[in-house]
Amino acid sequence: MKNLFKVFLSLFLTVGFLNAQSLNQKNQVDGYDVEITSTRDLSAGSNELFANITKDGKTVTTAKVKVKFFMPEMPGMPYMEHEGEGTLSGDKYKMTINFCMNGTWQYQLKFKTDDGVIHTVKSSVNF
Repeated sequence: MKNLFKVFLSLFLTVGFLNAQSLNQKNQVDGYDVEITSTRDLSAGSNELFANITKDGKTVTTAKVKVKFFMPEMPGMPYMEHEGEGTLSGDKYKMTINFCMNGTWQYQLKFKTDDGVIHTVKSSVNF
């Protein structure tokens, strides 16, 4: 019986590990290409995300970047959100986001360019 339990436990952990994926989403807004990535699989707790913003093949490094992740209110669960600001790290904007639980999180990434225009990317992640 113990061996059977060990087999099922190892199978469960292996499937969970193979199913996990790091974030890599590409979006377009107002002529800008926005790629949002993570270096590791998303999980509950602290996660580092990176946003690479380009226009006409050139990296944008002067934008002000903010991101808001949120999970709508559901029966028995309150509305949850976490906001972060992007700081330039190389040619990407680095953001630290703390997810309080697994599930589907919607996000809005906003960046303000030198011309004063605020551009918004909306999408979701599921882990």
